[in-house]
Amino acid sequence: MRVILTLPALVLPVLLAACAQQAQQSAAPAPAPTSSTTGAAATLRPPANARTEEQFDTTSAEERSAAAAAPAAAERKLGSTVASLGDPTDPGFWLETPLVSSVTKGRVVYPVNGKSAQVELRPIEGPASGGSRISLPAMRLIGAPLTDLPTLTVYAGGATG
Repeated sequence: MRVILTLPALVLPVLLAACAQQAQQSAAPAPAPTSSTTGAAATLRPPANARTEEQFDTTSAEERSAAAAAPAAAERKLGSTVASLGDPTDPGFWLETPLVSSVTKGRVVYPVNGKSAQVELRPIEGPASGGSRISLPAMRLIGAPLTDLPTLTVYAGGATG
């Protein structure tokens, strides 16, 4: 009787291992790198092993130049916000802020040096006086230290890339 109960207990792990191995062999290949379209250009997500700001910032020189250009259309000042660095794996030029209620084109200015970046303004919950999160490429473009909480002036309108 003891042999009968032990045999299924020994066979079951072997069968499960074989099923798992077969499932791994028939699995689809890994998906290609994802992209996020911001304006006319698509930006690739950073590699999984990214460690430096250069590795996380996947924007091209052309994209940075377009984002740094003066706005082509009239814009409206929304106010000021204190911004922290947002998700470094989320590519493109964007600001998540409670100053907008829907996704819109805009621009942020870092008053310390006067540099600006055209960005996609993304709404987040919170009071208008609440903080914002800015993308790594935008933070680098305006020259704000990545570890600081810079106060930025936010404008709606203009063009983003």
